[in-house]
Amino acid sequence: MSDFNQYNSPEAPIVPEKSQNAGNLTETMLRYLKDASPWLIFMGVLGFIGCGVLVLYSVIAIIGSLATYAFLSDELFNFPIWLLSPLYLVMGVVSFFPAFFTYNFGIKIRKYKFSNSDEDLENAFKNNKSLWKFNGILSIIFLAFIPVMIIILMIVGVAMATTGMYF
Repeated sequence: MSDFNQYNSPEAPIVPEKSQNAGNLTETMLRYLKDASPWLIFMGVLGFIGCGVLVLYSVIAIIGSLATYAFLSDELFNFPIWLLSPLYLVMGVVSFFPAFFTYNFGIKIRKYKFSNSDEDLENAFKNNKSLWKFNGILSIIFLAFIPVMIIILMIVGVAMATTGMYF
């Protein structure tokens, strides 16, 4: 009898063989990446600043709204802004991740500029992949959220029209 068992998993080498041209970047490609590095870092820093502004606005709006609501009558202050303030907090937290991945992509490209290490370049592209994966998932969530909001707003609109309640 032979040692061949048709139910065994196929075997493959532990380290796959690379083709000669797979994964090679030309000098022009690398120059473009290196030239983009300061802009990536700049955009990452701007993203961090934007996150901070959103979170700060959220906290100030919650505190200010609650303080104003306590002192004003209900007629002057029908819609408490503190109900929307957590939305700004969530937007600040969510927008942190693209800023983080963009900043890290720029930093890793800059590090590669000086070290020429394949590991640094690989880490840079890992952050780039994470950035676009996060943006893709966020886009799917928003696209799924739009029809839900349209249905909810239609129901609220019909309910308000039938009861005669208007803002």
